[in-house]
Amino acid sequence: MKEYKLALVGATGLVGRTALQVLKEKNLPISEYVFFASSRSAGSKIKFLNKEYIVRELNEHSFDEGFDFAIFSAGGDTSKKYSPIAASKGCIVVDNSSAFRMDDNVPLVVPEVNSDALKKHNGIIANPNCSTIQAVVPLKPLDTKYTIKRIVYSTYQAVSGAGKKGVDDLKNGIKGLPPKKFPYSIFNNCLPHIDDFTENGYTKEELKMINETRKILEKPNLRVTATTVRVPVINCHSESINIEFEKDFDINELRNLLKNSPGIILEDDINNNIYPLATNATGHDEVFVGRIRRDESVPFGINIWVVGDNIRKGAATNAIQIVEKLIEFDKNK
Repeated sequence: MKEYKLALVGATGLVGRTALQVLKEKNLPISEYVFFASSRSAGSKIKFLNKEYIVRELNEHSFDEGFDFAIFSAGGDTSKKYSPIAASKGCIVVDNSSAFRMDDNVPLVVPEVNSDALKKHNGIIANPNCSTIQAVVPLKPLDTKYTIKRIVYSTYQAVSGAGKKGVDDLKNGIKGLPPKKFPYSIFNNCLPHIDDFTENGYTKEELKMINETRKILEKPNLRVTATTVRVPVINCHSESINIEFEKDFDINELRNLLKNSPGIILEDDINNNIYPLATNATGHDEVFVGRIRRDESVPFGINIWVVGDNIRKGAATNAIQIVEKLIEFDKNK
């Protein structure tokens, strides 16, 4: 069996540490791992698969030794600088930042949704935004069956989406300490402000959801709007998604479609108060869907509630699933 060599860039961060856990669970045919980080974390040690690794500092020559794959989880500036270098050495890069997501020459991939796009990469593959990933997993089968006409996103996003500093802000806010990451205390607040505001009044996070959804579903003119909100929850994003279709549907058929679609766990039993919760979704790679009901204000509309682990499926797991799919394609050549 062919074995591969993988680099993990940003190995000591929140997503990087989660990626290590997912890699342990996946047991991919990878014979050699190398872990990179900034100069600040270089030299630290990581215990992984019964072996101790020294974290290396990332530089222009890091990929000279040759890698099959590299997962980047170290921010946009790092990705912009080093991903092309890695790709030029024959390494396939899976990038967790927003650096290449809207590049027409870079596939934007959620394996349950559009894995065929992986066959057209030029050495760099983009991992979508966490809030987009969990949304398109249920949207794709619905679009295939009923043809989506319009989407309204309202998100309730966990502080872990802002990294360790976001989590620290919530924990410190409970103690009455002032925020360092967010503009206001996230404790006891909902902040309708994720990433920077743009000229049209939308935040970059909202525009990411709009534009990435269009790209992944291959519907550049799809009508999409979004309001993204940071809430005082440690982990897992929750999303209210309002969808209008081109054609009518049977609600029970629609539920069964979602129940049997890859990467989805249906939790939709309101008689027993069963619906997706952040506390239940934490640690899972699947997306949880519930509160499915008709939107009676339009002819062919529904509302759904979608919850996912933003650090696992929203970043680490999705990237590793992409690597898994690339290995599968390589074996089937």
